[in-house]
Amino acid sequence: MRRYDSSLRWQLLKWIQEVGEVDLLVGIPCYNNEDTIAHVVATVGRGLAEHFGGTRCAILVSDGGSLDDTREKAYEAVIPPTIQRRVSIYRGVAGKGTAFRAVFEAAERLHARTVAVFDSDLRSITPEWVKLLASPVHEGRADFVAPLYRRFKYDGTITNNIVYPMTRALFGVRVRQPIGGDYCLSGRLAAMFAAADVWETDVARFGIDIWMTLMAICWKQRVAQVYLGTKIHSPKDPAADLSTMFCQVVSTLFYVAGEMSERVREASGSVPAEVAGRIPWTIPVEPVEVNVQAMDREFLEGMEHFDPMYRRILRDENYQALRAVKSAFASNGTPEFPASLWARILYDFLLVYQVWNRNRRRLVDMLVPLHFGRLAAYCRAVADMDEDQVEELIEREAEAFEREKKYLLERWN
Repeated sequence: MRRYDSSLRWQLLKWIQEVGEVDLLVGIPCYNNEDTIAHVVATVGRGLAEHFGGTRCAILVSDGGSLDDTREKAYEAVIPPTIQRRVSIYRGVAGKGTAFRAVFEAAERLHARTVAVFDSDLRSITPEWVKLLASPVHEGRADFVAPLYRRFKYDGTITNNIVYPMTRALFGVRVRQPIGGDYCLSGRLAAMFAAADVWETDVARFGIDIWMTLMAICWKQRVAQVYLGTKIHSPKDPAADLSTMFCQVVSTLFYVAGEMSERVREASGSVPAEVAGRIPWTIPVEPVEVNVQAMDREFLEGMEHFDPMYRRILRDENYQALRAVKSAFASNGTPEFPASLWARILYDFLLVYQVWNRNRRRLVDMLVPLHFGRLAAYCRAVADMDEDQVEELIEREAEAFEREKKYLLERWN
């Protein structure tokens, strides 16, 4: 694959030269989002005009070569005339991360002080989101801002079962939505991200969100969170289409843990990232349908297929405990998959990832069936819980990851 020194095409470079400088740049990565992109662009435009009047603002829609009318819809969206707008196809590895790279590079060339990014499939975005997300950075109170959403209990399953508990246990900071999709960061941090040599890796794809969050923590930036209320977007049944995003996110998490192993060893316990703003949670969450039986099948079939590898990768007591979980699933009862066991399994895979000298993607692929088993048990456990009860459960299980970290460090050392 060709390596590109920049993701910016000449048409975008010409626009940047014409604009000169901005104070606040909003990037919107997209690919085949013709049904939602106009709403996002228009809402961002209103938010910038209402809450950052007098500030030089621009919107950059960073497109992955959409095959529908996404780019046309982005240009048709009505925005205030004071807001600059550009829609551009980026260069490089196809993926969300490369779309972000183009935004970061453009921000550096435009000397932007503040850079915000919003997902292109949002249906619940409001002008207040722009104010809440951008203000802490724009006012100099934070360097990196992540979102806090109210989500349905079956939405955000990778976050709830892997990324959030692993982030707080490994790196010592509680960022509840490390892969939330909507962020704000300083122009200086955007330039640091753009200069990193990661754009031919999974960071160029779905790994970008977790990479940004973890690097902001490891580079000792001021990390904050803001409550944005209910997130309504285009969720999917986690049993239907998971593997690509799962592998890219988890691979990036394991990679950063290895690269920043000193931070992992030093972090003890966890502290919450500051909450720098909020709006009321008035919009009800939209239910997400899940197929638990399909998850059961994926888990049981994966256990049969990868059993010899699990025996090699996992420590013996964890392998035996996993076999017991499999037996409970096979008996059609109400199987449990304890958080402490799940944490140790993930830690075993993380350790093997650091010394794996073959295709690391294949290693992470082997985690997918186990994640389905863990997810099936989670869905059964929260079936009759309300959102507050689910959140309490997630916090308790994240604490189990912190307790089991001593297991990781003993093996790592």
